[in-house]
Amino acid sequence: MAADAGSSQRIDRFLWFTRLTKTRSQAQALCEEGHIRVDGRRIERAHAPVRVGNVVSLFVQGRVRAIRIDRLPVRRGPAPEAQACYTDLAAAPEMRTTCSSAGNIDADESHP
Repeated sequence: MAADAGSSQRIDRFLWFTRLTKTRSQAQALCEEGHIRVDGRRIERAHAPVRVGNVVSLFVQGRVRAIRIDRLPVRRGPAPEAQACYTDLAAAPEMRTTCSSAGNIDADESHP
């Protein structure tokens, strides 16, 4: 069961309920350190609200994740239930980029 589409939820609770962080304290720390963005805005407060349709970017477990909120969870349930609350945008083909072709300089090219 999910909350209404017009309602909001604290970002730290959302991250913990959806199992994107292991603990709520870890979610709060990510927010306070500025590692979270909601719709492109840097979040520095754990109590910042998120709503259905928001795009959340976060740096967790050594990688950047971008997700779109599809529904707000009401509890920290099992993993399949948590994953049903968001869409992972990095998995979308149009979001993929290759790091190997972006900005690497060949050894043959010399710079003065």
